[in-house]
Amino acid sequence: MTDQKRPYRMKRRAEQEARTRLRITESAVALHGTLGPAYTSISAIAEHAGVRRSTVYRHFPDETALFAACSSHWLAANPVPDLPRWKAVEHADERLRAALEELYAHYRRSERMRENVLRDEASMPVITKSLSHYRAYLAAAADVLMHGRGLRGGAAKRVRAAVGHALAFSTWQSLAREQGLSDSQAAELMCRLVTAAADG
Repeated sequence: MTDQKRPYRMKRRAEQEARTRLRITESAVALHGTLGPAYTSISAIAEHAGVRRSTVYRHFPDETALFAACSSHWLAANPVPDLPRWKAVEHADERLRAALEELYAHYRRSERMRENVLRDEASMPVITKSLSHYRAYLAAAADVLMHGRGLRGGAAKRVRAAVGHALAFSTWQSLAREQGLSDSQAAELMCRLVTAAADG
């Protein structure tokens, strides 16, 4: 009888451990989004999750492991726009407008976390590794938005710079928060910048 109960107890314990790990991860994500990673202590995460500090360390032995889990969890809930869908739009200018409107809406939803993470990167090297994926995404997005433009030389360089500027979170934040534009207005302005860059 005891042998029959053992697999059940092991399964139940594993489920409890998984729930605890998720609770810790969600607590870290919540605090990163409000305070920022650099201002989130293990003690604060433990208190928010309702566990001991030792429990946090048992699941996440170092900063890298905890931040990786937080990043994966947050990105699963806040996925970046799909690049193949953008690439399917044939006309380059229409593709750019659709892409920027979608990306800017994403930035608006994810603003607090992105602002905190970008702010804290200088003091937390572990963030740089996570942001390398985001920066690679932006570079790939720029490739998609340059596709089919048929530009060369100086014109290609100017347009690529304008597209890269338009894709930046800091650009959206400046236009939407500091200048008060809607996401659609901000996208329209950046489309005009790209057109002007192509015209020289």
